Amino acid sequence: MISRFSDRLRSLIGWRRALAGLGLGAVSALALAPFHLVPLLVPAFVGLVWLLEGSSTGQRRIRRGMLDGFWFGFGHFFVGLHWIAEPLLVDPGRTAWLIPFALPGLAAVLSLFPALVCGALAVWRLGASPVAHVLALAGAWTVAEFVRGFIFTGFPWNLTGYVWSGSPAMLQSTAVIGILGLSAVTVVAASMPAVLAAPDMPARQRWVVSIAATIVLPAVLWAGGQARLQSAESAAVPDVRLRIVQANIAQRDKWNPELRTRHLERHVALSNAPADAPPTHVIWPETAVPFFLANDTLARVRAARAAPAGGSLLTGSVRAAFRGGDRQLHNAMVVVDGDADVQRIFDKSHLVPFGEYVPLNGVLPIDKIVPGQGGFVAGPGRRLIRVDGLPALSPLICYEAIFPGRVTPAEERPGWLLNLTNDAWFGNFAGPQQHFAITSTRAVEEGLPMVRAANTGISAVVDPYGRTLRHLGIGVEGVIDSPLPAALAPTPYARWGDWIPVSLALALLAAAGPLARRPKSA
Repeated sequence: MISRFSDRLRSLIGWRRALAGLGLGAVSALALAPFHLVPLLVPAFVGLVWLLEGSSTGQRRIRRGMLDGFWFGFGHFFVGLHWIAEPLLVDPGRTAWLIPFALPGLAAVLSLFPALVCGALAVWRLGASPVAHVLALAGAWTVAEFVRGFIFTGFPWNLTGYVWSGSPAMLQSTAVIGILGLSAVTVVAASMPAVLAAPDMPARQRWVVSIAATIVLPAVLWAGGQARLQSAESAAVPDVRLRIVQANIAQRDKWNPELRTRHLERHVALSNAPADAPPTHVIWPETAVPFFLANDTLARVRAARAAPAGGSLLTGSVRAAFRGGDRQLHNAMVVVDGDADVQRIFDKSHLVPFGEYVPLNGVLPIDKIVPGQGGFVAGPGRRLIRVDGLPALSPLICYEAIFPGRVTPAEERPGWLLNLTNDAWFGNFAGPQQHFAITSTRAVEEGLPMVRAANTGISAVVDPYGRTLRHLGIGVEGVIDSPLPAALAPTPYARWGDWIPVSLALALLAAAGPLARRPKSA
């Protein structure tokens, strides 16, 4: 039965082949948050391997391989990133017309990465060796995900390893191999049952290889992660009590000039609500209120009422800077004390294309999604912020937290990570849940606690093992009162970064070579 099904996939042509690739990719996306249907990754990647084996011979093999990868990627990214339409519905009169272009356009661009991977495998012509095909697929897939994190400013959203975001034990391996390394292992595990249809392998060997890769390998990672969690010691930074405010302001109302004072007062009221123990520091999310706090003294005096006695308010805010007579806007974090003085400022450096600025501005006939005149200007990059009474922190505004290995300064290690975000842009379902899963993984990789303040959720305190200690869900108004978890010693990944997963990917590619039995003719 397995052989008949695999033969059927290999022999498909034309639109039926494209539809099969599209469906397999769509199924693979259901393994990610918020669905977490991880077992579906196995039929998805096994089907992809069988498709590629059918495209690995003949003069047009490269084209067929690239098309197989493209359609798989298109289904995967179209389903996994369906929430990308949500920001365009905040002001539908201005941006809804972009939806038919934005979602399929983004899916098509991202699908070029699996297309290139599968085209390269067709060049290598590994179809006669299923094990080699799987190892090469995993290695090349991981390299492509690494490149996706950099090219065109980078968009490493929904990397394959994030399918394990619902399992803290599985995520512990990212402290060593990073999320990219977990992607490599996951592709091996999901793809290896393809060898069950290999006619030139003894049946016993097929089952041994498949079980070892698909069941034993993840089980070993899970057991190691569970052991790490069992031996974990929970510690908190002395004399630090954080209050995270989630005001749950709808994005369509956020920039309404008639409501902006009310929004500010809501944040202040939540900040001053009764607590079992008085907070030492209050945290508001990205662009919490529609005032330029660093520039607007009156608004800053009002906001300073949220700062605890002897402590500080850490809040997201748009900031105006004047250079050479020109006004530049920054998406910033501003630290304000009880006297309404600005203590620290951090400007976001990794801006969202089309959200905060428009690439090729003046050429493309569109404006940025975030309201306001002109685009934002990027800050100087990652740096530590030192706030009285707190360990040094690395601020991450919005999607700056999605970039593995790039959440801390190179020169000095912080004591914690602070993610200020406004996920109201992403809707109330998949987008915020995926963003939270991705952000939480940075804590495990770096061995640092992650504190997250989100306008409409998910706000949370995550310890350096990736465990969510406290959280507020999507669409909830409230506060989180929490101590600050203490940091761990630097993890191997924190020390060596992506050298580890990239080396693992290259090792898989190197191992595939000797295993391949190349056919004598095309």
